[in-house]
Amino acid sequence: MRVLILTQYYWPESFRINEVVDSLKQAGCDVTVLTGQPNYPDGKVYPGYRAWRAGREQHAGYSIYRVAMVPRGSGSGWRLALNYLSFVVSASVQGRWLLRGQLFDVILVYGMSPILQAIPGILLKGPTRARLITWVQDLWPESMAVAGFVRDRWLLEAAGSVVKWIYRRCDLLLVQSQAFVPIVRSMASGVPVRYHPNPGELSSGESSAPVDPGVVLDAGFNVVFAGNMGTVQALDTVLDAAGRLMPYRDIHIVLVGSGSRRNWLVQEAESRRLTNVRFVDRLPSQAMPAVLAQASALLVTLVRSPIMSKTIPSKIQAYLAAARPIIACLDGEGARVVEEAGAGLTCPAEDAAALAEAILRMRGMLQSELRQMAEAGRCYYRQHFDPDALAKILVGYFRDARQGAR
Repeated sequence: MRVLILTQYYWPESFRINEVVDSLKQAGCDVTVLTGQPNYPDGKVYPGYRAWRAGREQHAGYSIYRVAMVPRGSGSGWRLALNYLSFVVSASVQGRWLLRGQLFDVILVYGMSPILQAIPGILLKGPTRARLITWVQDLWPESMAVAGFVRDRWLLEAAGSVVKWIYRRCDLLLVQSQAFVPIVRSMASGVPVRYHPNPGELSSGESSAPVDPGVVLDAGFNVVFAGNMGTVQALDTVLDAAGRLMPYRDIHIVLVGSGSRRNWLVQEAESRRLTNVRFVDRLPSQAMPAVLAQASALLVTLVRSPIMSKTIPSKIQAYLAAARPIIACLDGEGARVVEEAGAGLTCPAEDAAALAEAILRMRGMLQSELRQMAEAGRCYYRQHFDPDALAKILVGYFRDARQGAR
């Protein structure tokens, strides 16, 4: 099975699609990747790459084709728009040139926002004679409004029309949350829609040993958030909860990662004199297990939004696999997974008082109760998010699409 992965983000950037490719290779697929120049999350092109270069490189036994792209820069709205649109144009034009003469059974679009990156897939279907599958990671155009990029109702409606046009030119649509199914199906006009969750990390990991980041957490009850610090993560709620927890000297809130809101969060924590909040810079993915293993509890948060309530943040899979108790300050599908797994405590999104109460409640639990939550989470992960099992299911979808099954 010859598979072309189309994704704006790819190794050495840290995204789940990297490991999906590895698992597909282990499942016997012949994989090729079409992507852009790595520059996420800092907005600067990684050393050894150039923004305007297009070409091919070999990695782990397969080919990666990279197209020219405007870097994200500081993350301003206009710069992000240029970043997204430049990838769409370059992947459509340069991608077709780079892949000339090659045939594929399936094109898999890793459909993070913006879903516009599926357009090159539509244009590559014909010359590569491939079936097109888009794996929808975010609901567009709703996620644009939640993130604050677009507020105008007319622009949102126009974007919705584009999304419908994209969906209806796919042969199969996969969605990362069960709650996405009816929404995407209503826009897809008969194109089949299937639930396919994001997998956790491959059990084998990278070939090198896990990296010790040199980060040692303080003694006490450490609540660790790891990942992107953007608008939709609602981390101001975490600072509000930290303010309520200041009298409890043994409780520490540790925020690991980077993102558009990180500098503001650091300044806000300093201005509020939140001595119980610690920031750790973004770490390589191989280094994260050493940090997560030190956590008393792992924290996941999202804004309060009907759309975000239908999303399962990919860090939940990573947290379940880490076998640490989880505190989930969010609504909907993400909370359902944590509750169904018996892996931790949940509270409503953007409710600082409830979050502080959940942290205090978990802090007061017996070690045996915390171990039970951790073990239940790991068991649920193996049953629902095992990457090897999900790769085999994904290959089955590829075969069905190739045979024209509807």
